[in-house]
Amino acid sequence: MTAAPQFFGIIPPTTTPFDANGDIIFDQFKTQIRFMLDAGVHGICVGGSSAEGHTLEMSELQALLESAAETLNGKAPLIAGVIINSTRQAVDRCKMARKAGSVALQVTPPHYVFRPSDDAIVEHFKAIAGESGLPVLIYNVVPWCYLSPALLIRIMTEVPGVIGVKQSNGDLKLLADLLQEVPEGKLVFTAVDALLYPSFALGAHGTIAANPAAAPAAVVKLWDLVQAGNHVEALALHRKLLTFWNALVCDDLPACIKYAQSLQGVPLALPRAPMRMPDEARKRRIADAFAALEVPSKMAA
Repeated sequence: MTAAPQFFGIIPPTTTPFDANGDIIFDQFKTQIRFMLDAGVHGICVGGSSAEGHTLEMSELQALLESAAETLNGKAPLIAGVIINSTRQAVDRCKMARKAGSVALQVTPPHYVFRPSDDAIVEHFKAIAGESGLPVLIYNVVPWCYLSPALLIRIMTEVPGVIGVKQSNGDLKLLADLLQEVPEGKLVFTAVDALLYPSFALGAHGTIAANPAAAPAAVVKLWDLVQAGNHVEALALHRKLLTFWNALVCDDLPACIKYAQSLQGVPLALPRAPMRMPDEARKRRIADAFAALEVPSKMAA
């Protein structure tokens, strides 16, 4: 196991730009990475839910990671998102991710309809961390295989290579419980988009979530305000970001993120079928909520 980089702050998940045939547009992907770097983010995650990672073949994920590593050129850490069902498949993808330039992994529990036992889930993450040689963040997002704070703490205690968790449930109490009990040196990232401000105020180590992908400069500003103890301005920005999130969130969320990014100079790309682009009414809601954030984009300037 190599020494883990220091992960903190705003780590947006990329989207994956597709054309009408469902093929990846790599030039637009690189533009998106540069857009995120210009916003001052602290890392990049490729292959997660916002990237429609569940639709990606391993060769596609590899190509995206290699493209991201080349574009980042060491300016920020690269985390590989792995959304797959079997331990064997997960290990194969995670080994590939390391060769492609990733320095850490964000891995879901198995996400088909059958839930493994707690012991099996511990062994699943033990195999991934041990065989990949990379630090692992558990992506706690799968509704029918949701990991309790007690199980997450057990995994982080028994598997040294698991360095933390990305908590994605909307219940802030679960995040607070994790922060209260997490073993020393382990990380708790929030993906509770509606509650980024209170998550940061509670001491979350950062976020990997949709709002940071859709409006990275605004979320970086929110992080900086909380770290500086400026809770008056942070709360005011939270309210605007909550309105923005309510405009974004739907079953076609990755497509809505792409539309929000297009308002900031990132070329508009399509989701992969059967996902659809947002309709005109939702586009107007997103555009109005983004304008209210009043955070200028360097690319759009």
